[in-house]
Amino acid sequence: MHPLSPAPRYAIYYAPPPQGALWQLASRWLGRDAATGQRIEQPLIAGFSSARLAEITADAARYGFHATLKAPFFLVSGRSPRELASRAAAFAKRRAAFLAPRLVPGSLGGFIALVPDQPSAALQSLADAAVVEFDDFRQPPSIAELEQRRAAGLTPRQDQLLGRWGYPYVFDAWQFHMTLTTRLEASERDRLLTALEQYLGPALTDGPWAVDAICLFRQESRAAPFRLCARFPFQA
Repeated sequence: MHPLSPAPRYAIYYAPPPQGALWQLASRWLGRDAATGQRIEQPLIAGFSSARLAEITADAARYGFHATLKAPFFLVSGRSPRELASRAAAFAKRRAAFLAPRLVPGSLGGFIALVPDQPSAALQSLADAAVVEFDDFRQPPSIAELEQRRAAGLTPRQDQLLGRWGYPYVFDAWQFHMTLTTRLEASERDRLLTALEQYLGPALTDGPWAVDAICLFRQESRAAPFRLCARFPFQA
């Protein structure tokens, strides 16, 4: 499928409950609530104009506040959105909630994101399982999409993963993160890290937090932002 195809894409993400403080604060930071689709007035951050903060967060806002489990994909022929939602519900029903390490604002490849303060085998297991579980719904990427990915620079291992799973950052190349900015220069990034620690502080626990659901997101076309379609609680 052409990368500019108007067909919708889907993704399996982790996202916190939309009614919770973390979702509410992070969505305001991004200037958009992916659950409602509404734009939100962003906070005032010392040393940054409103226009600059909007520029810094535009890409992250388009995807919505989330952590990737199964990266965005077009549905393969013969599969329907209803089947995908049913599979996601069944997947969640088999899994039990678990505690993950404390989230902190950190730098990841020049981006700012919320990341666990230590490795988590449980988070890794969840992501690994999602990559495999939903792969039969994924249409293989086009040649143009593969070339675009490779143009960013991939390791041999990442290129191998791209060829097999349609995305280079899975399994041993995956890291849980909830993106909050685009790539920044160090001086600007450091100032925003300090601002985010203060801004998100009320919503970040001092210890472990519960991972208790997966989410289905949908993007109507490549020009559209992602929306949260459904949240599937773990039930095992």
